[in-house]
Amino acid sequence: MGKMKDKVNCNSVYGLGIIGSLFYYIGQATSLGMGLWGVIKAILWPAFLVFELLQYLQA
Repeated sequence: MGKMKDKVNCNSVYGLGIIGSLFYYIGQATSLGMGLWGVIKAILWPAFLVFELLQYLQA
C-alpha cells in the first residue's frame, strides 16, 4: 500500500510541475507558435532538466 501512495504523490508533483510550467511558458510567449512550443516544453520539462543537468555535470 505504501508504494501506491508514493506513486500518487509523485504523479501529483509532476502534475503541479506541468501546470506551473504551462503558466510560465505561455506567459512568456509572444506568438501563437511560441505558445504551442510552450505547451510542448511544459509536457517535456523533465527531459530538458535531465539533459541540461547531464551537460552541466559533463563539463
